[in-house]
Amino acid sequence: MTGIVAIVLSLLSFGLKPIHEKNAAIYNKKATLSAIADHLGVDFAKITDDQVQEIFDKNIEQLVLDTKGNLLTSEEVISKGYTGGKAEDVDMAKEKKKPVDEQIIPLYIFTGNGGDKYYILNVRGNGLWDAIWGSVALKDDKNTIAGVSFDHTGETPGLGAEIKDNQEWKNQFEGKSIYDDSGNFVSISVVKGGADDSDQHAIDGITGATITGDGVDKMLKKGIAYYVPYLKKNN
Repeated sequence: MTGIVAIVLSLLSFGLKPIHEKNAAIYNKKATLSAIADHLGVDFAKITDDQVQEIFDKNIEQLVLDTKGNLLTSEEVISKGYTGGKAEDVDMAKEKKKPVDEQIIPLYIFTGNGGDKYYILNVRGNGLWDAIWGSVALKDDKNTIAGVSFDHTGETPGLGAEIKDNQEWKNQFEGKSIYDDSGNFVSISVVKGGADDSDQHAIDGITGATITGDGVDKMLKKGIAYYVPYLKKNN
């Protein structure tokens, strides 16, 4: 009986794998687009999977870069073990385990029907309990933040989990800049106790979630920096 049950479960797992992979892909695409949700005017709680895919097919250009700012061909991406050869196929958790100079990163360029353009960067780091990750959308100037979205594996509800759940906190990022007035990359700091309102490179931390906030801070500094060589080359 145990053997039969094991076989049945194995067959179910194998049969459901394509469905799980498709659902995961759509979830990741929604998370990426959520960084520009306000600009799209889309309610991602109601949008269908087909609508998400349509936006990706119609409005998104997918690029894959190395951390030196070089653009990779689909063949080069496939040679890294990603059979689809696209940005959406790149596993950021897998890449994070590699030395920096061996990592590859996805870049999504959204162009709206009116010609508005956003560059969506993916970042990944560590929170209090486990992994945290997110998307940072830059306006066409490749400097001003248009919006962000974050997610996590197991941050504390009402505290660290606010990086995903608290839209008011995420709204602080909009309009901030990743470069200083001299064009130097400075990223965005998450400041415990509150950032100065006039600081274009800082936002308030989350009360009671210092370690998660520190994780977001480090994730942004390190993760966005990987894109800077490409962004500066193509500015």
